[in-house]
Amino acid sequence: MVSETSSKSERKGLRRVVAASMAGTVVEWYEFFLYATAATLVFNKIFFPDNGNDLDNIIKAFLTYAVGFIARPIGGIVFGHFGDKYGRKHLLQVAIVLVGATTFLMGCLPTFDAVGYAAPIMLVILRFLQGFAVGGEWGGAVLLVAEHAPNKERGFWASWPQAAVPVGNLLATVVLLLLSSTLSDEAFLAWGWRVGFWLSVVIVIVGYYIRTRVSDAPIFKEAKAELEQNAAAGYGVGEVFKRYPRGVFTAMGLRFGENIMYYMVVTFSITYMATQLKMVTSTILGLMLIAHVIHAILVPLVGRFTDTRGRRPVYGTGVILMMVWGVVAFPMFNTANYGIILAAIVLGLAVHALMYAGQPAIMAEMFPTRMRYSGVSLGYQVTSIVAGSMAPIIATWLLKVYGSWVPVAGYIVFAALVTLLAVFFMRETKGMDLSAIDEADRLSTNGEAEAAKHLKMQK
Repeated sequence: MVSETSSKSERKGLRRVVAASMAGTVVEWYEFFLYATAATLVFNKIFFPDNGNDLDNIIKAFLTYAVGFIARPIGGIVFGHFGDKYGRKHLLQVAIVLVGATTFLMGCLPTFDAVGYAAPIMLVILRFLQGFAVGGEWGGAVLLVAEHAPNKERGFWASWPQAAVPVGNLLATVVLLLLSSTLSDEAFLAWGWRVGFWLSVVIVIVGYYIRTRVSDAPIFKEAKAELEQNAAAGYGVGEVFKRYPRGVFTAMGLRFGENIMYYMVVTFSITYMATQLKMVTSTILGLMLIAHVIHAILVPLVGRFTDTRGRRPVYGTGVILMMVWGVVAFPMFNTANYGIILAAIVLGLAVHALMYAGQPAIMAEMFPTRMRYSGVSLGYQVTSIVAGSMAPIIATWLLKVYGSWVPVAGYIVFAALVTLLAVFFMRETKGMDLSAIDEADRLSTNGEAEAAKHLKMQK
């Protein structure tokens, strides 16, 4: 009876941790995706001079979007360093406040017509700070759950923060859809888009409160106490590269194709529908809204599947299907049939879920607790500079130069091949005990410390 009560209490506590992790992730991705959508629909029109070419200004807007991705690994390194030292919870609270403040200020920015080039400069500065905060958010959010989760169910529980990404995107899409549908185009461009950015304050307050109700996992507290007593056991980016380079580079490779896939589906497809198919904003956002709902449902289902079938086969299947999607999606878009276009978007996000859902568990199982925040943040965020940040820019440039979707499909296939190579080198870690990883790391570290001590005595 006591065991059953304890089990129920542990489940309740785990659900509270999941809610805290998801609350902040929903907030930050609401704001991040709000920017992505606004870059295509609004920023290209109000923050840059009109030169008569829609694709040129969209590329400029995407360049400001890319700044956030450049900032993300910096945020990951800084937050990872202090998160490994002081704890996941405290750094997550800082991240949610910072991203909320920068997003609110974006909604207050003057336009190009009002202040000239000062407008895009201020936009870039705020975008950098936003990306810095988001870069620190992901590692802490997924580890807060992964380190609390049972070994045999880590894939499922740790996938819930991933599901918060499409939920955040869904909220951003709903807000923009309501605003663009109820306001005239002139009113939406003049002030309507700002409301979505200002509303972030409400979500930040809720998310911050929920995060005050949880604590770091026992395994982290043990690692923290050991770090304080053992000077030989370091942490941070340098230590990760020194001891676990294979984990870092494998994580980067796994992330490459997945990250490109996501932004091709949720960002570039909006550009394609708007510029090539001439679809109206409300219709595009309506299709994306449905797709985000399905994506959010699929992610934890796939997370459960990685616990039963394994991390590698599920991820590998997603990579192979990514190549197929790159070839079949654009002919589906070109039918101009809304049902077929929706199917192309949903299929793309389903393929993405096969890779994305298992990432928190996979990356958490690559590193010991004392450097796990730094390791997963580095592997996850650095890749975004050359993957997700550049994907919409490269795809839009290819479309502009060649006037065809075929080179864009080739780009997607190339990205998938890079990630397929990473899957080949990836170790299967389904059901791995995080304490066993820490013990192996401890023996390795102590062995080196003893050897160094012995050499010093010989001198």
